[in-house]
Amino acid sequence: MSTPLITEEGLTKLKSELDYLWRTERPEVTKKVTWAASLGDRSENADYQYNKKRLREIDRRVRYLRKRIDSLKVVRYAKEQEGSVYFGSWVKIENEAGENKELRIVGYDEIFGEKNYISIDSPMAKALLRKKVGDEAIVKTEVGEFCWEIMEISYR
Repeated sequence: MSTPLITEEGLTKLKSELDYLWRTERPEVTKKVTWAASLGDRSENADYQYNKKRLREIDRRVRYLRKRIDSLKVVRYAKEQEGSVYFGSWVKIENEAGENKELRIVGYDEIFGEKNYISIDSPMAKALLRKKVGDEAIVKTEVGEFCWEIMEISYR
């Protein structure tokens, strides 16, 4: 199971998604299901079947979000974090081959749709935590070990 941590921005996004699904999308889909059901034979009605399936997906996501939001702990920035890699930090790293990456360490629920976000539970994040600029982080994966040097740390 993933660590139940989230940034304030991440929690805001999850709450917005929940609000949109519950107040906007679900009522629209419910109207479509009701309309399609009024046409008669539901077994051959594609509108009914598709929208009923979508309604189940929405309900499943709403249940997940409500439960997950209640279990998450918001991690806020503290001045004591400056200079070291902690949850919510942006980290610029470089490997021996000169490859550069800029990553942000966040909670599992925040990584989807975000190119440079990595989960606090990932091997990379675990290797980077509590390191300082100039330190090397050895990332152990199933493929092997990789060494990354920390070039910059920021909390934007």
